[in-house]
Amino acid sequence: MMQEGEKAPDFSLKDSSGKVHKLSDYLGKKVILYFYPKDDTPGCTQEACDFRDSIPLVTKKKAVVLGVSADSEKSHEKFAKKFGLPFTLLSDPDKKLLQAYGVWGGEEYVCRKYMGITRSTFVIDEKGRVLKVFSPVKVPGHVQEVLALL
Repeated sequence: MMQEGEKAPDFSLKDSSGKVHKLSDYLGKKVILYFYPKDDTPGCTQEACDFRDSIPLVTKKKAVVLGVSADSEKSHEKFAKKFGLPFTLLSDPDKKLLQAYGVWGGEEYVCRKYMGITRSTFVIDEKGRVLKVFSPVKVPGHVQEVLALL
């Protein structure tokens, strides 16, 4: 997993409309890069809606929110539309970024093991360095923790 102080790996991923985003596009702003398991599931929906509801504060602090999962661009489009998400969701179907940040791996749920995404958030500073790592994330109160850091 990425550590605080390290240079954050750049990426080139598509959003729900097919537009390519790179981390380097956001130099000069703080980036809240959050990784979540699956669109339109209870915990992921709550986390996304918490970020949605906090966007005015995020913007005021000159930061952006980018959500990442392995879901398709089409899935992201439906998810964002259904919940009115005003920030970018990026699709990583090859799991290259998930692996680069160390959030893809073995998970366990109800005594069953599987490969999955560890819900994690990386706050990246204006110069592209990891300022703070939150992992694993517990959804209730998480966005407030992130906002307090900004």
